[in-house]
Order: sequence, then C-alpha cells, then structure tokens
Amino acid sequence: MTSFKSIIGKLFFSPVLLFLFYTAAYTQIKSPDPHYKLIGGKDFVQSKNYYLLTLFQEISEVNNLLEHDKVLSGIAKTKVDSLVASLKNCGKDGECYISRMKFNEEEIKLVSDRLSELYRPGNVLGKMVLNHLIPSGAYVLFQQLPPKDMLVKAWEQDARGINFGLDVYAGGKKPNYPLIDSISFNTRDGGNNNAYLLSYVSLLYNTSALVALENKSNLNFFSPSLNAALHFLEMNEREQAGDFEPMAEGENKAAFDRIKTVRWANFKYSVILVPGAGPEKSDVALSAEGMLRCRLAALQYANGIAPFIVASGGKVHPYKTKYCEATEMKKFLIEKLHIPGNAIIIDPHARHTTTNMRNTARLIYRYGIPFDKPGITCTTRGQSTMIGATLIERCIKELNEAPYKNGNRLSETEIEFYPLVEALQINPAEPMDP
Repeated sequence: MTSFKSIIGKLFFSPVLLFLFYTAAYTQIKSPDPHYKLIGGKDFVQSKNYYLLTLFQEISEVNNLLEHDKVLSGIAKTKVDSLVASLKNCGKDGECYISRMKFNEEEIKLVSDRLSELYRPGNVLGKMVLNHLIPSGAYVLFQQLPPKDMLVKAWEQDARGINFGLDVYAGGKKPNYPLIDSISFNTRDGGNNNAYLLSYVSLLYNTSALVALENKSNLNFFSPSLNAALHFLEMNEREQAGDFEPMAEGENKAAFDRIKTVRWANFKYSVILVPGAGPEKSDVALSAEGMLRCRLAALQYANGIAPFIVASGGKVHPYKTKYCEATEMKKFLIEKLHIPGNAIIIDPHARHTTTNMRNTARLIYRYGIPFDKPGITCTTRGQSTMIGATLIERCIKELNEAPYKNGNRLSETEIEFYPLVEALQINPAEPMDP
C-alpha cells in the first residue's frame, strides 16, 4: 500500500509541478534585483561586455551542459578547424581571416535554436535565467520576453557585440565615434585602399593561429570568437572597461562604505553628477572646463544638498589620452577644493554625456543609493541645456534606452534627474564602456 507521504513526494517532484514551480518563480522575479552581485569572472572587459557568455563560463553546471552538447561543441570544433584552414587558404586576404574569427549568421541562428531546445524552466539554463540573467539587469530591455526568448536575445546581443568589436578593432571599420575610438593600427594599403597592408595581414594571420591553438581542446562554442575579440581589444590598448574594477573595493571603497551610514532623509538629492570635459592637448591632465564644473559641484556640495559628488568621465580626449577625466576631477576636488575623499564616487568609464548619465544611474543602483531619490547634474551652461533638452532623445538613438528622466531645472547649470532601471542594459557596441 502506497503511503500518503510517498504520494505527496512523487507529486512534488513531478516534472509538471517543477515546471509550474519555476514558472511561478519567474513571474515573481521579472525585474532586476538591486542586491544581485555581478559575476566578474576572470576578465572585467569580458564580463562587462558579454555577461551571458561570462555566465556560461563561470557557472559550472551550465558550462558542463553546453560543453557536452554535441551540437554546440560541434560548433566549437568547426570554428577551430576554420581558423586552422584560414592559415592555409586566406593568404593575403585580410578580410578572410577576420570573417573566420567572427560568428556568421548561420552559427548565430544555430546556437539560438539549440539554446531554445535546451532551455527548461527547472534545468540549469532555466535557473541561470531566473537567478542571474533577470536579476542582473544586464539585459533589462529584454525582461518582458518569455525567459527562453530572453536567453536567446542575450546570446544574439553578445554574439553581434563580438562581431562589432572584431569589425572595428581587427577590421578597421568605423566605430560609433571615430575620432576617439578608432583602431590603433594603420591597416590599409595606400596603393589599394580595398586591401590590407601585408604587415597587418601578418598580424591577422598570427592572431588566428594563436586563437586556434588556445582553443584546440576547448568545447565552448563561443570561446574562439570571444578570445579573438578580447585579443584585439588588448592589442589596440582598448581595455578601459576594466579600469579600476572592482571599483567598490578600490577607488570607490571609501565612498561605498560611507553610503551605508548616510541618513538619506537629511538630503534633498542623492548625488551631484559632474560630467568630465576632456582637454584637447595630450599633456594636459584636466581641462579648464573640467575645473569649472568641479567648482560648480563643490559649491552645491557645500550647500549640503547631497552627500556625494559623482565625477564621471573616462580616458577620452584627445585620442588615446593617458589621463582619466574622473580621477583627475577627483584629485582636483580633493586637493584644490577640499572635498572629502569619501564623498566622491568616480565613474572612470563614460565617454559621452549619454554615458555620464547612464553610468551614474548604474552606480546609484548598484551601490544601494536610494533609486527613487533624484540627483542633480552640475555642469556648465551649454551641456546643462543639452541634458535638459535633447540628451534623452540622443540616448534612445545611441543606447536604445533612456537611462534617466528630467526633473526641475534649478539654474542654468543645474537640473534634477531621476535614474531609470533601463540604464543597466549593457551595450557591447561601445566595448570600452559597455
């Protein structure tokens, strides 16, 4: 005779009930979690650009599933074989090497279809989506999709992000901002602009050979293309996405630790955002405009309206500068304007006003600063006007999302802003600040 307890046990662990359990859990966790801790993996440049692929690597159960899947591991072998063949067949054709490193559309679709087939609400992929993909917010623009479709969209974004990086930093195609983000190498033959210089073709050959050797026994379907993209970012000295990471344990530690002690009811605003302004000369650390913006922010800080100043700006102007706007502003704020170091949060990655706003919204969210409390931007008149008038439209065009909404204008140099959770969406089309 079957006991009541054994019947209940069978029911609880039945596939149908497990499916219903995970479906119910998914419906409850449909938005990012501010307490979620991002997985940095072995390389912040990789994890910040291609978070799904980092999860594939770092979560052992997921990695094991993908490596032992015949379809996906077959893609890995085919890609390595293609790279090996390129060493014999591509000759002087630089584009041939690059195309073998990239994912082609057939491969992208094959992986999309296979991930869809492998996904189940209660299996390791289902748990990864539930416990990482959704709460991370890294693909927040896809969060309204069914979880399987969200997984596929995240994969396709990562794959096309890798292709974009290879097009720009291996192929020499124009990035979104050519004056500051272009390839570091002279790639084209002056006598025939449609052909690559033979010396550059040699670099493409040797990189292809290295990637093939590194992945000779690797069963991860994405590793050859991922490695190639990361190598070219490294060779172009374009690994700024990893600068100062993990910031909460380093450059921002003093401010991060202080956040927990702040009585937020005592402040009208969460932060004072001061966007950087890069100099035009390579030997100038901080521009005159940057100094003025810092002074404006220091005046507002002295008025006690917010407990923190966010200094935002990366290594941007001039082309391949060694100076970081955020760290130079922090130095100026501390040394010249006597702002306490634990009152300054840096964003050393932003390359445009769009990402000054987006990255600050991210820091507010990730650092546990009240997300429903407005901040203010504090900058010179022209930029402040633009932030209040046209920048949101530009964000939608360039980032595919609006990371903030405007509040009241306080003066010609200050305007309120409210951070939006859409700011968490990663953008690998800007690999130095995704």
